[in-house]
Amino acid sequence: MNRARRVALVAALGLALSGCTAGDPDSGVEVLDDTATVALEPVALGELPDLDDPALDASTSRPRRDPVYPAVGHPVLDTLHHDLDLAWDPEQRLLTGRQTVLFRAARDGRQVVLDLSPTLEVSSTRVDGEAVAFDRSGNDLLVRYSVEEGARHALEVEYSGTPRPVPAPTTRGDFSTNGWTTTEAGDTWTMQEPTGAHSWYAVNDQPADKATYDITISVPSPRVGVANGELVSRTDADGVTTTRWVMDRPMASYLATIATGEYAVSEAVSSSSVPLSYWVPVGAEDRVDAEAGLAEADRGLAWLEERLGPYPFDSLGFLFVESQSGMETQGMVTLGMTEYTTSTPVLVHEIAHHWWGNLLGPETWRDLWMNEGMVMYLQGLWQAEEEPYSLEELLDFWAQDEPAMRAESGPPAAYDPATFGEGNAYYSGALMWHEVRELLGDELFWRLVREWPASRPYGTASYDDVVSWWSTEAGRDLAPVFDAWLLGTDSPPR
Repeated sequence: MNRARRVALVAALGLALSGCTAGDPDSGVEVLDDTATVALEPVALGELPDLDDPALDASTSRPRRDPVYPAVGHPVLDTLHHDLDLAWDPEQRLLTGRQTVLFRAARDGRQVVLDLSPTLEVSSTRVDGEAVAFDRSGNDLLVRYSVEEGARHALEVEYSGTPRPVPAPTTRGDFSTNGWTTTEAGDTWTMQEPTGAHSWYAVNDQPADKATYDITISVPSPRVGVANGELVSRTDADGVTTTRWVMDRPMASYLATIATGEYAVSEAVSSSSVPLSYWVPVGAEDRVDAEAGLAEADRGLAWLEERLGPYPFDSLGFLFVESQSGMETQGMVTLGMTEYTTSTPVLVHEIAHHWWGNLLGPETWRDLWMNEGMVMYLQGLWQAEEEPYSLEELLDFWAQDEPAMRAESGPPAAYDPATFGEGNAYYSGALMWHEVRELLGDELFWRLVREWPASRPYGTASYDDVVSWWSTEAGRDLAPVFDAWLLGTDSPPR
């Protein structure tokens, strides 16, 4: 098992660039020449972080039993770091995983419980280097090891099997399953909001628990593995391509991504010096214009940075897969290859989540409205500037359907668990944030929009946290507005 950990970032990806030429000189985005091959800088590698490494403190979370989807996620475990060494055999449809989880015991417990799909067979578990017994019960991996609150440990899990997606608790038309998806050709991709991460690795699959990640992926060449964060190494040997990716900012499990297949990567640097990349399946270049997409991503990123502050991660990639949906997977957005999911409004939406959702995310799935409502509002602002209609006209249009969404799915902060991620979280939340803007005025509102995610970076927030902070900073009680829009059975008047 590869337990090396990157301790220094590299400046560039070690891939021959393809499909990307010099862009519009007036666009502000510097597009790298597709004739160049950028060599990886030497990377200093070391062992896994020590359990008392202060760098792990940023991943300290407040895990809890999620009130919406309590079947996954466990309150004893606070994961701090995942080291995943994965090998995918596309012919056998076989995933082999070797995983180390650094964790803190959030409370005393007689066993350690992680979520892991029963389609994956565990061969061994070790805690702090010693073999320990384990049991399986449904999606639970139960490791027979007593822990004391506050103690930190390293748990190793070896497993293999054929991952399957899990049913998604939604009636949306653009997805019906979560997690690991295998195409007819044996390529793979994942989108796993809310609880599909356990379909391919052992995890505390709840939004309240964040951790850093090192992900190594080995696949038969010319396939390549793509994941979150920075690509720090790539090797091609004996017909196998191995890539290592590092996400060194705490991340919720639903924001993880992985894909394998033949990919062409196009790169650029944004106007604010953020490394950008577009990962397009070979043969799909007619469906995804990487050069135009990079320019639009730069334009959208610049627009958002004016309103939200500097982009809070080290790089921004876009990974295209055979899906009808899109997902703000951290540092490497995962998008289907449809006309809508490749459009600029969707790029703006998913980039905006890196502040509202990724930098500061929901503590439970009741809090989805927080990030989806604000990001939908930002998307609406973008559209109103780009299209021949005003923001008020767009909001009026949204408001026409909002009562029906509320009636079908319930209030945004108390929705029917079978209707995850439906229109009430997006449009009711957006309309609410607009009312807050009208109450506070533009100057105060936009200052708070910018300051809220930065107030608890890489953390999570509950309903009460949001209402309390916004009321305190605004100097007025905003609870009646939040409660009416988010908990009421009837839509508030506009």
